[in-house]
Amino acid sequence: MSLQVKALCFSYGTHEVLRKIDFEAKYGEFLSVLGANGVGKSTLFRCILGLLMPSSGKALIDGTDISELSASQLAQKIAYIPQSHNPVFNYNVFDMVLMGTTAQTGKFSTPGKKQTEAVENALSRLGISHLADRGYANLSGGERQLVLIARAIAQRAKILLMDEPSSSLDFGNRLRVMQTVRGLTQEGYCVVQSTHDPEQAYLYSDKILAMHDGSVIACGKPKDIFDADLISKLYGVEVEVCKIQNDAMRVCIPKGVLF
Repeated sequence: MSLQVKALCFSYGTHEVLRKIDFEAKYGEFLSVLGANGVGKSTLFRCILGLLMPSSGKALIDGTDISELSASQLAQKIAYIPQSHNPVFNYNVFDMVLMGTTAQTGKFSTPGKKQTEAVENALSRLGISHLADRGYANLSGGERQLVLIARAIAQRAKILLMDEPSSSLDFGNRLRVMQTVRGLTQEGYCVVQSTHDPEQAYLYSDKILAMHDGSVIACGKPKDIFDADLISKLYGVEVEVCKIQNDAMRVCIPKGVLF
């Protein structure tokens, strides 16, 4: 089973933002969406989350059109991890993660033992149990991202939609977050992230979806599509792509830098 997007189009008034987007991300896969600012990545995510209605086409989860799912049903299927999050109140970490379990309780119910255990398990899995009583607003960027991932795990949704999860993190936290998320795919999670980091996408992804001017211009395994021509077209800069350690990694270098 999987997340599928079929011929999805979206427009803001007369301005067409997405043009016949097609892709599939299966459980156990990590898919990265690459593209410059303004190509429609965030709009695509909002359509998948049911926050925007496509002008045509559809998004399906396990074969069901998301438009046929209630908000509660959708929350049981897919979790969203934003790039940043600044709550009005400085909730502690435990309560922040507990919020992810609301889809499992009734409108007038309070979280019980089952939800508390889900929070404890999620914090333990990510190695941040020691942060449980800390104020979320007092954490570092990397710690906040791990808390949001823990909240998604506690939500018990097997599809994770991540909006540039490491864009504001330092090098160490970036590695920790990406390694953690990559590990979740080995447990059967489907992870879809948007990113501006081609090298990160190559290193961690099973598939890359490349978007340009609202359309998909390439989609496939990193080794099959990642080259200088693609990166140059996506970002409007001339680059050379170097292979490292028998192609385990590819690095983008501005053209003309190497002599």
